[in-house]
Amino acid sequence: MKSIKDINFKGRKVLLRVDFNVPVDDNKNITDDTRMRESMPTINKLLADGAAIIIMAHFGRPKKGGFEPELTLAPVAKHLEELTGRTVKFTQALLGSGEPEALAAGLKDGEILLLENIRFYPGETKGDEALAEQLSKLGDCYINDAFGAAHREHSSTAVIAKFFPNDKYFGFLMENEVRNLEKLMQNPPRPFTAIIGGSKVSSKIGILENLLDKVDNMIIIGGMRYTFTKALGGKIGNSICEDDKLDLAKELMRRMDEKGVKYYLPVDSVIGDKFGNDANTQIVPSGEVPDGWESMDCGPESCKAIRDIILGSKTILWNGPAGVFELDTFAKGTRDIAQSVADACKQGCFAAVGGGDSVAAVKQMHLADQMSYVSTGGGAMLEYLEGKVLPGIKAIQD
Repeated sequence: MKSIKDINFKGRKVLLRVDFNVPVDDNKNITDDTRMRESMPTINKLLADGAAIIIMAHFGRPKKGGFEPELTLAPVAKHLEELTGRTVKFTQALLGSGEPEALAAGLKDGEILLLENIRFYPGETKGDEALAEQLSKLGDCYINDAFGAAHREHSSTAVIAKFFPNDKYFGFLMENEVRNLEKLMQNPPRPFTAIIGGSKVSSKIGILENLLDKVDNMIIIGGMRYTFTKALGGKIGNSICEDDKLDLAKELMRRMDEKGVKYYLPVDSVIGDKFGNDANTQIVPSGEVPDGWESMDCGPESCKAIRDIILGSKTILWNGPAGVFELDTFAKGTRDIAQSVADACKQGCFAAVGGGDSVAAVKQMHLADQMSYVSTGGGAMLEYLEGKVLPGIKAIQD
């Protein structure tokens, strides 16, 4: 992997793909600029070198084709000026109008141009080669720093790389993601524990199957665990369950037994009589949830057992919450896991955290900086863990 830290980009026009798909409020104010800040090391390195930077990014999911005012990157351009302390050239005109082309051609060393939402071009999500070629003509080298879009074979994330056979690189964010994922999946220190949650088994089949040959312990939490509990003959009340996946759950447990993987299902549950913070709650054994009640979180005995497994691990992968994390009444299990993983890291454990709610938990508890690695890409990380080839990575490595 050729790192940009070993290259001086002075005098170069760098096409930089980033993930600036940030959340905004009703007034288009950015409410969380984490994704922008995570690409700042790459941007600052290029500015320090004296490069001219042409930034490509997407925002939301345009559906009409062409400019959509509610999905413009104008708020991003404004905030990027604050982060860099420099003027950011920006135009809402699209390629073909001549304006973006002229701005790129006139861009001087140390200047920044942000192109309008790359998904305003219908060809972007189709991986259109003509669009990729059109974009490639704006610069003389290409850097991909958008791990969150690495699983998409889009024009600006993968196809464009073919036009820079000798001048394509990972940015620091991408480099860090790839290095940590490889560390996680290739000869990790043992015991290796995977903590997999989420609402449905069907959404995590690929991960569970790909990890069977890699982990020593598998902790199954979240809504998906009730499918396993029911498959074992337990009563789950109104808890979420995929009845058509009961046989699959049994097969996965059989295969884990066969391969010597120790799997753990929470033994007790915090249950509620409705979905809300004001629900009546009680703690019951996981397989004894009464009718009319729904299991919403891991119980205290489960949290203690999970903590012991975590603290006995040398490598941890955590993807998915323990319960209905968005409701504070049922967030304790997820928070306990977050604290346990942070404590394991203090003992020298390598812990990778990925997935929206898992990442939200460690950030909410101000524990993100205590984790070995917090992934910036939910979907991209999931596909990597399933053993899939990510187009945005392959395009740079080829």
